Amino acid sequence: MNLTPDSKVIIQGFGEFISASHIAQMKAYGTNLVAGVQPGCGGQELYNLPVFDLVEEVVGQFGNIDTTIICVHPYQVLDAALEAIASHIRQIIIISAGVPPLDMVQLLRKAEACETLVVGPNSPGIIVPGKILLGTQPSEFYTPGVIGIVSRSSTLTYEVARELTQAGLGQSISVSIGSDAIVGSSFLQWLQILDEDDNTEAIVLVGQPGGGSEEAAARYIAEAIDKPVIAYIAGREAPPGKTWRQTGTLATVVGRPPNFGTAQSKITAFEAAEVPVAERPSLIPQLLRKALP
Repeated sequence: MNLTPDSKVIIQGFGEFISASHIAQMKAYGTNLVAGVQPGCGGQELYNLPVFDLVEEVVGQFGNIDTTIICVHPYQVLDAALEAIASHIRQIIIISAGVPPLDMVQLLRKAEACETLVVGPNSPGIIVPGKILLGTQPSEFYTPGVIGIVSRSSTLTYEVARELTQAGLGQSISVSIGSDAIVGSSFLQWLQILDEDDNTEAIVLVGQPGGGSEEAAARYIAEAIDKPVIAYIAGREAPPGKTWRQTGTLATVVGRPPNFGTAQSKITAFEAAEVPVAERPSLIPQLLRKALP
């Protein structure tokens, strides 16, 4: 991964998923935004960025691009991402929500073959506090430090960061992997990244009902993660049978046990893996202090 202030970043699409304030915030944070891509608008300037019709035109002018932030209509995400991969961009962040699942299946097959990291869809992106902001996370909640955050939620990611910052616990990397039914990078990938990151001393995992990714993460933590991990699962009080509109809805199929995907199922999995689970975000700093060496 290249998550440094020197990495070159583009934005594909200027739609409802990103605003002028998000772009201004990224620039103010030091992110090296070099251009935007908006077919039909080549040669113009939007949000103080030069705009090109094609990704390959950006590469032709600025050289290799490290990261693209995709904000196009959900039904255009696949084309945009494949265009980025064809231009040898190896880090893709998809802000758009509601990407068709079969499009994601096709994209992830291509991304795997080309060793491309995909974050999202329906993700506010990645922030390395004090260094780079890639997406729409509110940077004011963050401060540099040693706690890594990996989350399926968007707003809960910010809330946890704010709780940590107020408690004097800065963050190393924060990523929201997205909450569409099918997303790119997983909890397991980011747990491994954070476990190997020299700047991270402990990890906070934020989950929510739907699917089985938290249960898989709990097993992986027990087997492979050396650093302390604290979990928080949203939706403890959700009524039985409550359907979370986006997360894991595809996984709610016939043949699953009755508690599959529930908050209690996830909490039970983390407790079995001896991972402390916070009852609410404000208790995460307290558990971290107990877990840190």
